[in-house]
Amino acid sequence: MDVATSRDGTRIAYDRSGSGPALILVDGALGHRAFNPHGAALADLLQDAFTVHTYDRRGRGDSGDTAPYAVEREIEDLEALIRAAGGRAHLFGMSSGAVLALDAAAHGLAVEALALYEPPFIVDGSRPPLPPDYAVRVGALAGEGRRAEAVEYFMTAAVGLPAELLGGMREDPSFARMEQVAHTLAYDAAVMGGTMSGVPLPPHRWASVTVPVLVADGGKSEHTFADGADALAAVLRDVRRTTLDGQTHDVDPEVLAPVLRDFFAH
Repeated sequence: MDVATSRDGTRIAYDRSGSGPALILVDGALGHRAFNPHGAALADLLQDAFTVHTYDRRGRGDSGDTAPYAVEREIEDLEALIRAAGGRAHLFGMSSGAVLALDAAAHGLAVEALALYEPPFIVDGSRPPLPPDYAVRVGALAGEGRRAEAVEYFMTAAVGLPAELLGGMREDPSFARMEQVAHTLAYDAAVMGGTMSGVPLPPHRWASVTVPVLVADGGKSEHTFADGADALAAVLRDVRRTTLDGQTHDVDPEVLAPVLRDFFAH
């Protein structure tokens, strides 16, 4: 494990493997190095062509969590990682991590190119939007020590799982690991901003992004992801839009890796 130090002094833990151009993998909600087997598998598949960096976003795993939280601090975390990686890097963002990666590029970080998989935008009526008080409520639940309830609220309100599935989910060993980082669900809500409210994307939020961007969704995912990916592609300058046949939000690294390899090579 290596450590990069962000502007506010927060220590950000990361692993580095392989050789070649720097590539940083940005997790979505609840993910971190010890709770993302797909991230490790993806790193293994790409390390022959890239120096792959997997890291714990602040508040997760071995990284620190200096208060108060702000999205800008997470962008500064990526800035520190890029600096540790040699000064420039490719970024791959998964789910809400895709939006964080986009924001980092929009803030002028030294990003060579971006690949984004299924940013969870809700831009139309294809599914219910998040409740207006979602961010406040999920943060309050975790802050009151009701971490299991915070995870369940995320699963139903944000992910869209039926409530009847929650009982079995609580019995799975992975649920306890999600509880450990439940407080960071409010962080991802802040990253997403109002982009899950069922209205069109803000046309200027990423207007300053000029690097090449790959926007991908899975062919077996809910239509919401395709609609969101299409909406994002429509507001970016240099974009490639693709769909991975047979894939869902739980994308297979074996399918994803060659797509990333091809995109970042051009």
